[in-house]
Amino acid sequence: MLKPLIVSGLVLVLSIASPLARAQVAPPQSATAKVQTAATAGHAPLDHDGWGRPVTASTNGQKSAPAPRHDISGTWDPGDGGIQQLGARAMPEDGRPEHRLPYTPLGQEALNRAKPSNGLRSVLPAETNDPVVTCDPQGMPREDLYELRATQIIQTPEKVFLMYTFGKVWRVVWTDGRELPKDPEPRWYGYSVGKWVDDYTLVVQTTGLDERTWIDRAGRPHSSDLRIEERYHRVDQNHLELTVTIDDPQMYTKPWVALDKLQFELQPPSFDVREMICSPSEFAEYNKLIGNPASDKGHQ
Repeated sequence: MLKPLIVSGLVLVLSIASPLARAQVAPPQSATAKVQTAATAGHAPLDHDGWGRPVTASTNGQKSAPAPRHDISGTWDPGDGGIQQLGARAMPEDGRPEHRLPYTPLGQEALNRAKPSNGLRSVLPAETNDPVVTCDPQGMPREDLYELRATQIIQTPEKVFLMYTFGKVWRVVWTDGRELPKDPEPRWYGYSVGKWVDDYTLVVQTTGLDERTWIDRAGRPHSSDLRIEERYHRVDQNHLELTVTIDDPQMYTKPWVALDKLQFELQPPSFDVREMICSPSEFAEYNKLIGNPASDKGHQ
């Protein structure tokens, strides 16, 4: 019998690598109603957090107070809308003509090299070249466009910290008036600067991104010229909207919207954010027991 830790880790890897498992492991309806359990399945009831305390009831549908000025801090949950297993929520790779992206010839070539393990172009688990499956960082903008779960935001006068559930990683958005670097060393999560364009909307620009990452789960490519715009608009006390626009002239003939006002719900200060961490050792165990046999690898 597998150890509980391995079993829970396999659930996470399955959720990343297998469309069948995605159908079997139902995602939570809301982080306030059902806690994320992909990385900790079997360790706590769905209505209790990691400390064994009941999860506070959702505020969805309740009347909300006005939004505070210049403040997006808090713990925010996008619910099911953040999972995006077929690619960016506003432009999924689902075969619909209106969701066909405006690829350049170079962009189409790069897309053809990507082998996602879900969606219209899916391959068998052991054949995917999705960098996230082997535990490379998601990078940006994929951190917004795949497995976007409860997100903790902390503000200081100089910067905004965004802390994500998936991968347990964080980003820094500088709000001290600095400009983006002119010739930056590539980073997984790039370089980000933010500016308040009104009392309730923070616009973030990100550049200097590592070309090895995919834009989303569907394997959409990007180049070193990629520029991401995120618009965080606080609608009221309890709701935040995120819009993400992709601009990469090497890969796409025009900018396109990847998220269109994805809504987050504010969680109570006591809300416990679970871990979702990719473990190479558990991925190897997944391939041994499930991925390789499913792909008929080693049995020919």
